[in-house]
Amino acid sequence: QVRLVESGGGWVQPGGSLRLSCAVSGTDFSTATMGWYRQAPEKQRELVASISYRGNTVYRDSVKGRFTISRDNAKNTVYLQMNSLKPEDTAVYYCKQLLPVSTAWGQGTQVTVSS
Repeated sequence: QVRLVESGGGWVQPGGSLRLSCAVSGTDFSTATMGWYRQAPEKQRELVASISYRGNTVYRDSVKGRFTISRDNAKNTVYLQMNSLKPEDTAVYYCKQLLPVSTAWGQGTQVTVSS
């Protein structure tokens, strides 16, 4: 069973930065494609970024140039560096194993961007 534990969220002013971490267990992390999702109040959960086991990355348009997804296979951890944060980035952020397909979710970490 895949287990995911997100951390690193918090409150930040617009233009600020945060780095999210997701510790992954119960899977062969080095061969998994991982993703970061977010869910804002009263909105559907959306995929923000993904990284393949080879390190290939994909981003949704609204975060391109501001967010960077990365992984450390030695630590079974995936990261999301978020720069130039905007109020519309406010959401609960979740990581998820995309491939092999898994239905497991972590508890998420809250990111709030406001002045």
